[in-house]
Amino acid sequence: MITVPFSATPIKEPPDIRTMASIAVWTDRMLTTLLENKVRGGKWHSLYDKVWNPRNLLVSAEKVVDKHGAGGVDHQTVEKFSERFQEEIDKLQQELKDESYRPLASRRVGIQKTGSKEIRPLGIPAVRDRVVQTALVNVIAPIFEHTFHDRSFGFRRGRGPRNALQCIEQLLNAGNVFVVDVDLKSYFDTIPKDKLFEIVKTKISDGALLRLIRKYLDQSVTSELATWTPETGVPQGAVLSPLLANAYLNPLDHLMAESGFEMVRYADDMVVLCKTLEEAQQAMQLLQDWTTKAGLTLHPTKTRIVDFRVKSFGFLGYSFRGRFRFPRDKNNKRIKDKIRELTKRTDGNSLESIVNRLNPMLQGWFNYFRYCFWNIFDDYDGYIRNRLRSIQVKRQRRNPKRLTRTQRWPNAFFFELGLFSLREAHVRFVQSSRGY
Repeated sequence: MITVPFSATPIKEPPDIRTMASIAVWTDRMLTTLLENKVRGGKWHSLYDKVWNPRNLLVSAEKVVDKHGAGGVDHQTVEKFSERFQEEIDKLQQELKDESYRPLASRRVGIQKTGSKEIRPLGIPAVRDRVVQTALVNVIAPIFEHTFHDRSFGFRRGRGPRNALQCIEQLLNAGNVFVVDVDLKSYFDTIPKDKLFEIVKTKISDGALLRLIRKYLDQSVTSELATWTPETGVPQGAVLSPLLANAYLNPLDHLMAESGFEMVRYADDMVVLCKTLEEAQQAMQLLQDWTTKAGLTLHPTKTRIVDFRVKSFGFLGYSFRGRFRFPRDKNNKRIKDKIRELTKRTDGNSLESIVNRLNPMLQGWFNYFRYCFWNIFDDYDGYIRNRLRSIQVKRQRRNPKRLTRTQRWPNAFFFELGLFSLREAHVRFVQSSRGY
């Protein structure tokens, strides 16, 4: 009952490439050629016309519109794009066909990193550029997916955080207790563009398609104060960037596996799990050598070797230590900040309304962190109820009854309101995982 293993709930097998490949682009014949490694010279030719194929552009545009994302530097919203849907598709098709298409500058915004004062830069492409990038990804994603290592879990269809977390759990249980906790410093912003482009060229030789990819690598960035072209990196927030970022680290995935190391990677978040300290030190050296040659930098203080039996290490929001798992400090701060935001004492809405806003957030958080040590859920429940009691105290400050807050509004009061209880949800989860 203390901690439910990640393996307690089954995970679907990732789809094969035939299932994930866009039918707007990939035919059975193309897929057979890919999967049987029968591509002439190992490089793909004659792909560019599949980017501007009307069916691919249509499917891509529908996908972008359905996401209701923000507008780019041209201030065109998905709603405005939809109003001229077919006209926009036709225009993009012609521009791509005659290679007059040029992506607009990416609009840069900053968001605060979870549990940190650091700002993460995000690039927001124009809607029309997101459509073209989506069409481009539909064409090239299977080519790179076919080469990606099974221990790479980020930004890949049918794979997610729990696949990676379950893999780590299995390796820890097998005695891999020395963990190389890897942090790539500003990975997305520091990927060398020329080296990345060379990796792309190992799989694709279509000149027009390569020129299109190069346009995105050379895309300018604009903020409120300036416009410039970054010398390195791919913008976080762009449709194409996750695929390219995985492609750049794919050689490292294979190198570590071929060298006998158990590495688990989710985008730029990775750990290497070893049975001995000496093995961990060797893995650390190999990582240092590879990243230096690749033009990347291991964070000098955040990259470290940990014996997880005595010290914790974090991965994808979880903090691992011995038999226990907890949310990482920054994730703990994040949920408490959200709870405080939703339970302000000055909130004029009814308590029922406040509870109705809290519940979806709490349910989503629990679904991800339900594999943590059981007692944290009691702590969060108590914190939430006390926040709600504070609202009641402020609203009824003239109440003459001299009762404590807990007596006046016991736990049963919030149960009747329908407040989602993390502790009770965890009890049900434990019972279901044991087949009760």
